[in-house]
Amino acid sequence: METSNHYFYVLACRDGSLYAGYTNNIEKRLKTHNDGKGAKYTRARLPVTLHYAERFSTKREAMQAEYYFKKLSRKNKERYIEEKQKRREDVDHQSTKEF
Repeated sequence: METSNHYFYVLACRDGSLYAGYTNNIEKRLKTHNDGKGAKYTRARLPVTLHYAERFSTKREAMQAEYYFKKLSRKNKERYIEEKQKRREDVDHQSTKEF
C-alpha cells in the first residue's frame, strides 16, 4: 500500500553541509539518520537536523524534486529553500486574512 505522503527533505549536517533525500516518514527517517543508520554521508556528520521538507502526493514528484535540488549549487540550494518557504508563508498569510 502506497502512502499519500512523500517527502523531499534536506538535512543540515554538523559540518554545515546539506544532505537531500526522499522519505515517506520524516520523523522516522531523521531518527534513522541520527542513530547512525542512515546514509553513509550523514553517518560521519552527526548530528543532523531537519533544514527543510516538502510534501508531495506521489513518490515520483518527491524524487524529482530531490534530483533537481541535488544538481544545484550550494547558493542556489539555499535560494530554493528560501523561495519555497516564502511562498508557503504567503499562502499561509493569505488563508488567514479576514475579508
